Amino acid sequence: MKERYKKYIVEIPEEMSIPYAGIVESPKVNGEQPMMLTGGWRIYRPVVDHDKCVMCKSCVLACPDATVLLVDGGQKIGFNLDYCKGCGLCTWVCPVNAIDRVPEIDFEDGVPFQDALFLLPHVEALYAD
Repeated sequence: MKERYKKYIVEIPEEMSIPYAGIVESPKVNGEQPMMLTGGWRIYRPVVDHDKCVMCKSCVLACPDATVLLVDGGQKIGFNLDYCKGCGLCTWVCPVNAIDRVPEIDFEDGVPFQDALFLLPHVEALYAD
């Protein structure tokens, strides 16, 4: 009976262990999945005011897609806009309001998703007379 409840110790190899705060790195070398670009879903783009930013890194932990990056040798916050969906969690957790949500239409390289959507034949058929 005691054998049934015996505790087992499981050794987890170093390469499979989860780092502090549960941030799991991508198995790919460059960390990007080119077939899963989700930045086209974005309506608002996060923009950092680096003068206000205190580098608390709350936004890094809050981002559900790990698109908040440390740039300039870890001295500034940046975003991987290929994957950022514009959810705004980074803006909500920022204690000094250093991150703003700016509409994509305000940028020259803004996400063309809204216009491109109607170029697809199956969507265009929905709006045909």
